[in-house]
Amino acid sequence: MQEKGFTILELLVAVSIFSVLSVMAALLFVNIFTGSNQQFSALSNVDQARLVTNQFTNEIRNATTGVEGSAPLNTASTNQIIFFSKSSLGGATVNRVRYYLVGTTLYKGVTVPSGNPPNYNLAQESNIIVQRDISNGVTPIFTYYDGSYAGSGSALVQPVNINSVKFVKMNLMVLTRVKENVNTVFSISAGATIRNLKNNLGN
Repeated sequence: MQEKGFTILELLVAVSIFSVLSVMAALLFVNIFTGSNQQFSALSNVDQARLVTNQFTNEIRNATTGVEGSAPLNTASTNQIIFFSKSSLGGATVNRVRYYLVGTTLYKGVTVPSGNPPNYNLAQESNIIVQRDISNGVTPIFTYYDGSYAGSGSALVQPVNINSVKFVKMNLMVLTRVKENVNTVFSISAGATIRNLKNNLGN
């Protein structure tokens, strides 16, 4: 009677085919997983940039006098702005708000007034990261315009005279990675007129 089964040669061929298929499946999985992570990272950076510019415009639009009498706008440089505004969540407290760039990261610092009479203790500033992978280079994060600005025209030249500023724009260029070793830059700009300083027809 003839015995049924695999010969050693057949077994070796089967194991080799299985190994090749396993390696191919693993490589395919790694490529899909890596690609998905890169796409997610790119989308996250873009979505975050949109969120940051939207929040900033709401805050700068509602900039107002600080609790100790400070002017609505305190500092107006290319990569840092300090102003006083109520919470973007609708709170009644006027906070000191500071956006500033360190390296390729944009931070937001908020100082809540305290004491009696109330003032802003800068040692109590709370800082968070609002945007990573900033790729502006020499392009200013913040640009400032006077009361004649109506959607077009040149920004005020640094150093800016704070008393001339009526409209502020945030310009973000964010690095996104859509493929391995392939970077692109997503750009977004948004701004608003400071309502308490408004003397034109800007939004």
